[in-house]
Amino acid sequence: MTTTVLQNARLICPETGTETPGSLTLADGMIAAVNADAPVGATLIDCGGACLAPGIVDWGVKIGEPGERHRESFRSAGLAAAAGGVTTIIARPDTAPSIDTPETLEFVTRRAAEASPVRIRHMAALTKAREGREMTEIGFLLDAGAIAFSDVFNVATDTKSLSRALTYARSLGALVVAHPQEPGLSRGAATTSGKFASLRGLPGVSPMAERMGLERDLALVEMTGARYHADQITTARSLPALARAKAQGLDVTAGVSVHHLTLNEFDVGDYRTFFKLTPPLRSEDDRLAMVQAVAEGTIDVIGSFHTPADEESKRLPFEEAASGAVGLETLLPASLRLFHAGALDLPALFRALSLNPARRLGLPQGRLAEGAPADLVLFDPDAPFVLDRFTLRSKSKNTPFDGARLEGKVLSTWVGGIRVH
Repeated sequence: MTTTVLQNARLICPETGTETPGSLTLADGMIAAVNADAPVGATLIDCGGACLAPGIVDWGVKIGEPGERHRESFRSAGLAAAAGGVTTIIARPDTAPSIDTPETLEFVTRRAAEASPVRIRHMAALTKAREGREMTEIGFLLDAGAIAFSDVFNVATDTKSLSRALTYARSLGALVVAHPQEPGLSRGAATTSGKFASLRGLPGVSPMAERMGLERDLALVEMTGARYHADQITTARSLPALARAKAQGLDVTAGVSVHHLTLNEFDVGDYRTFFKLTPPLRSEDDRLAMVQAVAEGTIDVIGSFHTPADEESKRLPFEEAASGAVGLETLLPASLRLFHAGALDLPALFRALSLNPARRLGLPQGRLAEGAPADLVLFDPDAPFVLDRFTLRSKSKNTPFDGARLEGKVLSTWVGGIRVH
């Protein structure tokens, strides 16, 4: 492979928390040097003063293979990710069938490697068919390449079975990813309960349901010593329990979706189903609390929670419509709203988008350092545009940002030193 030097860039380093002018030398798929003289014969690329950061590690992406390829394939997801500066996708196991056997995991791993221009790693189901009763073969799935274990939105109601799965996962050092929610309270909910939901006549769920689910999970983590990640924390009432668990030394981290950082319950407006998410959008006070929690490090990871849905499943009455939104291409420009609002600087933003998820999952990505993989995104944080959902590379176009004014365009994306966008 030829040596490439990316010159005249603003280096965004989440590891050191710095933003400095400089250059990167890429060789053999790795970052060979930072701010070094260009070797003789190297290919020189002028970045034009744009921002160069570690590629995004997007944790919690749904891809429709197997079972729902019409919504999203490995190929279309990979192209969307590359266009959005996402160099590593952490895929969810809520496929049809679920990724709950080594054979299924090996199949999707092979398909992803063949079809996607970006890296794709898979979570496996924690319990068979994600039904919360019988645990999967965690050891065999780890050997087959599972990076973490999750039943996604299927919240376990059998606490004894969950505690056994956590205990077994701890013995193998496996990371368990849970969705904090009290399933009884949240069943059938379409919005967050309150005056707005009542005025719209929509069934709501109290923010307390998230706190109750999180408190239960953290008690089980304290009992079992398991490694635990809460996929989405979205309400201010959950934050004290999370902070307390971290202060106690429990092996706990948490994420939040970019939609809950940049949108609130009023965006549902006139029953706009592209804004129907799981968990539902929260109050503006909750949104601001999540932004502050990311800035302070209480919440570790920002993800898109990319959930493709076809037109037929969204063009329904709000209560009946499918939940979720695509986000691989909009994750970076939507996150940059926090930067432009002065809530986070760019190194702090990429700590949550790249460094923290990579570290938590034991991946070498997320760094601008000699010897790190050359997975990079070059972007202009100030370039304005109006999003047209029909220009998205995803097969599904269900984005809440359709028609929104955004700032931040990806100029180039590299995976293993190879430009993929």
